[in-house]
Parts: sequence; structure tokens; C-alpha cells
Amino acid sequence: MRIQAALVERAGAAFTIRDVDLEPPRDDEVLVRMTAAGICHTDLAMRGRWPEKISPMVFGHEGAGVVEAVGAAVGSVRVGDTVALSYRSCGGCDQCTGGHPAYCLRSDLNMRGTRADGSSPLSLDGSAVFGNFFGQSSFATHALAYQTNVVRVPAALSPLIAAPLGCSVQTGAGTVLNVLRPSPGDTVAVFGCGGVGLSAVMAAVSLGCTVVVVDPNPARRELALSLGATDADVTGAHHAIDTTGRPDVITRAIGALRRRGTLALVGLGGKAEFDIMTVMYNGIRIRGVIEGDAAPATFLPQLIDLHRLGRLPVERLVTEYPFTEIEAAARDAATGKVVKPVLTFG
Repeated sequence: MRIQAALVERAGAAFTIRDVDLEPPRDDEVLVRMTAAGICHTDLAMRGRWPEKISPMVFGHEGAGVVEAVGAAVGSVRVGDTVALSYRSCGGCDQCTGGHPAYCLRSDLNMRGTRADGSSPLSLDGSAVFGNFFGQSSFATHALAYQTNVVRVPAALSPLIAAPLGCSVQTGAGTVLNVLRPSPGDTVAVFGCGGVGLSAVMAAVSLGCTVVVVDPNPARRELALSLGATDADVTGAHHAIDTTGRPDVITRAIGALRRRGTLALVGLGGKAEFDIMTVMYNGIRIRGVIEGDAAPATFLPQLIDLHRLGRLPVERLVTEYPFTEIEAAARDAATGKVVKPVLTFG
């Protein structure tokens, strides 16, 4: 079928909307007509360094839409279902069967730009277009996804809410609810108030925690405060969350913890140095977290319940853009003008 997709022709290039061809779903695939797609920092980071040999590329991994067709082996969703899309996992390795699909041993399935067999369902004038990003490539009017990353959601749920659940909200809230699991009254320090950080703020506030935020952007700090946080001095925290991936911020986060406190690292970054004696002497735990250590099929419904109860007001983070303005939306996200741009499809 002929669809429209936002192509990145080479590393660092702008998003360009083109007409491309999409194959029908295979036995294990689900065809979804997109109604919304969030723009995540990961999309922008990977756009800047995606290999030329697997370009042009279609990114996007916070999709929401309606199922239009399913393969013969798919039994979890059917045509007409409203769904949110998340990351892909194999479903069969020990991490997946043990309830931790975010650490799937086939994590390459999310980043290879092709199906597992090396093929791509996308093409332009007979030449391959790469995609399958996080098992979806949702910067397009239609996307092929998989049983492990398609989650049914209520039809009445706005796609502007459903889309960000699949990554940024899941990552931030999951870090609090699944990994740190603070007790009411604990202090949680959140470094960086983007979509992930603010989702962590909302989740921690919902548990009755004292939440302290650090961010150089006044507007984002103000939003965090309106969600129940404070910007007081960060000392003696039970838990800290770094969403920046910056070595200097990570060092500061370690220094903000009390003895036997825990630091969760969720931001993309390179290398960081810290004082080993400080960590050892204070019994500090450092934990890396992917996708909030969440299983989307069970965790996204929990997030929807929290939203319904008013404890996870995701709409406070969202700015809507039509799909045709994807480059402007990406620019606004990169400069910090908006927290969570969500593309909508007419």
C-alpha cells in the first residue's frame, strides 16, 4: 500500500515526508493506521548518528493508532482495536519470560532498521527504505508492529495521551514504580525535567513522596512544581534519577543521596566518572534502567488507570503538531521549547 512517511536521508538530515510503499503484514505483524506519534529524545539522538548503510530511515517509537490488519499468527489484537505501540522484544528469551522484556536478549530488534531476516517492508521507487525502529517506525501514516509491542487501549483514550505512554512516560514512571519503589515520605530527586523526568515526578508524587527537581529551564521547573515537586536544595535523598546522561549531573546526583541511597540512570550518554570511595563508603547503589523495566502489555494499562484517576496528567506535558510539521516539532523538542511534542494524523 502507498503511505506517507517522514524519511531521514542521512545522519543529521531533516525529516522529509515522502510517499513510500509498505508491504502487507506478515504472519507475526500488525498493520496500524497511526493517529498520533510522540517525538522522543531517542528519535532525535539516533537521527544524528544513524549509519549511512541503512538509510534512508523512518524513526518514531511512540505510536498510537487503530489496527487495520493482522497476520495469521497474531491473536492478541484484532482489526478495529485502538492500540498504543511500545518497544519490541522477542518474547522467548529468559529476560522476556522472566517478566523483564526491556532487557530482552534480542534488543537489536529495535535498532537494526530491518526485520530480523534483514528485509524491510518499506520501499521508495523500488529501493529499500529502512525502518522497524523499536518494531514500529511510527513517523508514518501506517506502521507494521508486532504482538509483543502492540497494546490495546480504551477507544475513548485520546491518542495524544496514548502515544507518549509507550516510551517516555513508561520510562519515567516505570523507573519510580517498578525499580526504585519508594515509600510514602521518601525523597526522590529528579535531574532533568523533560518527558521522562516529569513522568517520574508525577509517579513519585502519586506515591506520596517528596520530589525535588533540578533543571536549568525555568519553564520546565515551573511545570514540575505545578505537578507537586519542589526545587529546594537536593540533599539526603533516598533516591535520585538522572535523565540527562551528563557526567557532571550524574556526579551531582550521587552527591545528593543519603547513605544507602539509589541512583537510577535513564538518560542516554557516554562515559561518566565518579569517586569510588564516595559510592562505597555510603553504600550507594547505581542502577541502569531501560524503558522503566516495564512489560508494556501489563504496565501501560496501569498508567492508563493512573491517568483516569488524575494522578498521571500526561496532557500537561503534550504539545500537538500536525504530522506535516514534524521538523518544527523536532526543533522545538531539541531546543526545549516544548516537553513532549505529539504528531497527529488527519
